[in-house]
Amino acid sequence: MTELINGTGTGAGAGKGQGQGQGQGLSLVPKAEARQSLKDFKSDQEVRWCPGCGDYAILAAVQSFLPELGLKRENIVFVSGIGCSSRFPYYLNTYGVHSIHGRAPAIATGLAASRPDLSVWVITGDGDALSIGGNHLIHALRRNVNLNILLFNNRIYGLTKGQYSPTSEVGKITKSTPMGSLDKPFNPISLALGAEASFVARTLDSDRKHLQSVLREATAHRGASLVEIYQNCNIFNDNAFEPLKDPEVRDDITLKLEHGLPIASASKAVVRAADGGLEVVPRQSVDPARILVHDAHRPDPSVAFALSRLDEPAFEHVPIGIFRQVDRPSYDTLMAAQLEEAVAQKGQGDLAGLLTGGDTWRIG
Repeated sequence: MTELINGTGTGAGAGKGQGQGQGQGLSLVPKAEARQSLKDFKSDQEVRWCPGCGDYAILAAVQSFLPELGLKRENIVFVSGIGCSSRFPYYLNTYGVHSIHGRAPAIATGLAASRPDLSVWVITGDGDALSIGGNHLIHALRRNVNLNILLFNNRIYGLTKGQYSPTSEVGKITKSTPMGSLDKPFNPISLALGAEASFVARTLDSDRKHLQSVLREATAHRGASLVEIYQNCNIFNDNAFEPLKDPEVRDDITLKLEHGLPIASASKAVVRAADGGLEVVPRQSVDPARILVHDAHRPDPSVAFALSRLDEPAFEHVPIGIFRQVDRPSYDTLMAAQLEEAVAQKGQGDLAGLLTGGDTWRIG
């Protein structure tokens, strides 16, 4: 768990094995003058989701988490696209943009690149981010823009009343797939790692303690962070993640990802297979020395990618936690340096002179 002190990350998840840029995600964002509380971040808007929706739990977790950052509310911006999750900005007493379908990462990129004094968040869903918004998502991650992207994954289209989504499992029967979906679903974690995202994590809507611990690490990170949140849609895809929440089986299913610790659940462990890949074996049957120790700071994403594929047999075992947390230059920092270099070489630009210069021409 990371403590945020003046915009730097400290604690078990920060520092060791990371570059100097790590922990600077909030370093340029102005601090609030007075101590804040959850009440300061609640807007006056009526929260309008279906009763029992997992979005309520995520909203409550974020509202109670934001005060500990100690940032000015006018320097925090939540940008969303279209979908149930995209109502999020209405319910936070910060700045917000309810944008267009799939384009939240593009709009947020403009904000983050031009305003380093802002803490910029993207709120999106599996349909919004991975269908029409897939291109924008992967390029925001590839560029390593200084954004926090929260991807609510309920494996269904909820706002449009229950069609299958890019993360719905094969054979999923919905209003748009009455005989079962034929599509192999996206794995958001694998997709993010394939795009070379510098921070990738997975958590649950109902586990507030774990969700907030991941948010602390994500906000301390300088660059793009993607946090997949398994979120229950109790109307159109109820109990999709119930095994991970059931007290009787969750400890056996959940493979905990904590940097520097063995990757295991109560009854299972991750080891190197004979072919060099990863496999899950009964924990009691293996020498503890063989259990893979998690290295979230490993520059090569191949092991993190292999971990992301371990949940392919549906909910036999699911890795939960931070898959990757590495330091590399953020897009906005590189862009600012390039602009400074251009000014140093050529001086401040003259927009009026450009518009009236010799290369202009008229029509009519």
